[in-house]
Amino acid sequence: MRNAVMRMPEDRTPEETRRVLRIAVRQLERADLYLAAVASLDIGDDEGQAAIDQIRDDVESLRKHLVDGRIAL
Repeated sequence: MRNAVMRMPEDRTPEETRRVLRIAVRQLERADLYLAAVASLDIGDDEGQAAIDQIRDDVESLRKHLVDGRIAL
């Protein structure tokens, strides 16, 4: 697994690329869990809360994009 991540993208086989995308998706899922924890803290700052919500939306959009890319391979 580490070899696929460490190789240059143009040198990866399709299977290695799928593995790297799967790793990236898992990392984004973890990031969303951390962001959900921060969001639940109710920091009392509407602008900050809006920024957290926007980041969560961006993370989810990126995750979906990577999942679609993995399926396309």
